[in-house]
Amino acid sequence: MFDADQIAQMFTRDGRYLCARWGRPVAPVIFGLADETLDIFRGVTRAALAHARHPIAETDPEMGANMMSFFVRDWDELAGVPDLGHLTGQDDLPARLAGQGADQYRIFRFDADGGIRACLSFVRIGGALADAHPAELAEGLVMRGLLTFAQDVPPSAGLAALIRAAYDPVMPIAATDPSHALRLSARLTAAGAR
Repeated sequence: MFDADQIAQMFTRDGRYLCARWGRPVAPVIFGLADETLDIFRGVTRAALAHARHPIAETDPEMGANMMSFFVRDWDELAGVPDLGHLTGQDDLPARLAGQGADQYRIFRFDADGGIRACLSFVRIGGALADAHPAELAEGLVMRGLLTFAQDVPPSAGLAALIRAAYDPVMPIAATDPSHALRLSARLTAAGAR
């Protein structure tokens, strides 16, 4: 189980703490996968949201889909995504990701209350992830899209418990004070004692 310091590190980037969860139902859509792999991702997404006790929807009334995952063999393929610059707010995204040798990239958008409004995930499956098992890849991608993790966190039972704790209705939708990590840690300890 994670302690408060470990939790705080997971949500701190450039000295700033941010832990936000979805405040609206998640309406996922996935681009670039074969049908059999797509079914695995859909199943894992439904299971992760059910575990977090958060609703899934066919569509978001404002955006249609609000959890979008794009799978490409090479970052150059993103050039074929219509209005990618408008969607991401980053005109140079494919070149930047290629230059960094990245395998994954995630962008969050937020509602006025600080809750996650949208999550855009980009995954290059032609590199280091080429041999990843689809279910493991799906689990990692979905878990990292449920909270605003500041670092790459590997899926685990502890991480699933942390996500569930953050989605408890008594917890805030978004927090910027690191003391929030103490509350999450306390919820994990209480859940483990049951």
